[in-house]
Amino acid sequence: MQKKKGITLDDYLRASRRGNREAEQELLGPGFHSHNRTHKSKKLYSRKEKHKERP
Repeated sequence: MQKKKGITLDDYLRASRRGNREAEQELLGPGFHSHNRTHKSKKLYSRKEKHKERP
């Protein structure tokens, strides 16, 4: 079995991605969090109370 001679670019990228994932989970909590959302139309129907007009 050969020993590694140093940190390769692949090792660096894996460690960086893992660190970013852990930092994001600390901030936002576990689970999926979207970064890019499509623009929501004002005309889009919603049943939620906060979107209903109250006379």
